[in-house]
Amino acid sequence: MKILFVIDTYYTSNNGTSISAQRYAAVLRQMGHEVRILCGDKPETEAARKLQVGTDFFAGTFIFPGCENACRKNEFFFGKVNKPVIREAIHWADIVHIFTPLFFGSATIKECNKIGKPVTAAFHVQPENITSQFGLGKVAFVNNFFYALFRRGTFNRVRHVHAPSHFIANEMRKHNYTAQAHVISNGINEEFIRVGQEKIKNRSLPPKSPEKDIIRIMMIGRLSQEKRQDVIINAVSYSKYADRIQLVFAGNGPELERYQELGKRLKHQPLFLFLQRDELIKELLNTDLYIHASDMEIEAISCIEAFATGLVPVIANSPDSATPQFALDERSLFLPGDPKDLARAIDYWLDHPQERHMMEEKYAENAHKYTIEQCVALFEQMLKQEIAENSGGTNETIQNTTRVTMLGAIKHQFIRLYHRIV
Repeated sequence: MKILFVIDTYYTSNNGTSISAQRYAAVLRQMGHEVRILCGDKPETEAARKLQVGTDFFAGTFIFPGCENACRKNEFFFGKVNKPVIREAIHWADIVHIFTPLFFGSATIKECNKIGKPVTAAFHVQPENITSQFGLGKVAFVNNFFYALFRRGTFNRVRHVHAPSHFIANEMRKHNYTAQAHVISNGINEEFIRVGQEKIKNRSLPPKSPEKDIIRIMMIGRLSQEKRQDVIINAVSYSKYADRIQLVFAGNGPELERYQELGKRLKHQPLFLFLQRDELIKELLNTDLYIHASDMEIEAISCIEAFATGLVPVIANSPDSATPQFALDERSLFLPGDPKDLARAIDYWLDHPQERHMMEEKYAENAHKYTIEQCVALFEQMLKQEIAENSGGTNETIQNTTRVTMLGAIKHQFIRLYHRIV
């Protein structure tokens, strides 16, 4: 198949959606498919240029006025609705897959529907990820505004949607999305599983003693408000092992300076690292406990990578996150946003090192079902299903929504919001 991935920002390593697109593209190519990218940005660094295989389609980028700082810190830029480039790209493809449900993706779906081109989408962008950038991540009616916007502008205009977790598939149903949700993990590289198995098989030393040794605790993820690295920093202050804990944060983002300042109160100031995969694996193998404190998460591949390497995760039990699904029992959960409860969970696992070692084996074994090869094979089936169904012409749902643009959807939602307020 000739598969076109459509994503606003592709050539970055600080964005989970972009990384998922890069990984899926690589595996699909290994399976014999042609994959090209329609995106706004171009590869400007040596690392980014290594991601380019063949010729991609570049539409150019733009930034909304007032959002410049947030976009640059998060390394996200909007793709321009460059119709000549979009049309050239979709005419090349056998099927088109939309990663980001914004103006760029919406315009591409519209062009696909005009000519009957098979098109699918993915739910990688949680509305709360957007609203939390403006301190509105927990304001229900604002989040519902974006759910409705995405529904009208993107997801109700395709038949099939890749949902990385049951959590987000349920959110789609709650918000009246009509497309079929295919629950498929974004998947992890098998290297994480292999090193985890080797670590456990060859383990001969007893667990570290928190009374004598430095304990390394890690979280992987963008340094942003909704990821809640601040909860972890504050939790260390409440731990009885505060003087022995070294925090490691793998990631970059807009909250870096604030978290650095917050961490100055700890005896061992947190390390903030930006790591490539091999470096990340080495760091995970040198870690004693993994924490995922995010309030909002569609899946959290980083958490799977961590427990695949033989680490017990401690996860925020947030109703707006899919990550609690990975907890094998209540000992791996804490109240979201509550540093004292997180300190309780940390101290429990440090107090019980033999239990931690036993559960590390169970978590590592549980990671086997998340290999990216298995996930991409399921994704391939979804694409083939769309092609087969599209051969009979566009369905009624798509025919009734082809004239809905993202701007039209925004206008509709603002009118609804106005009537609700007044």
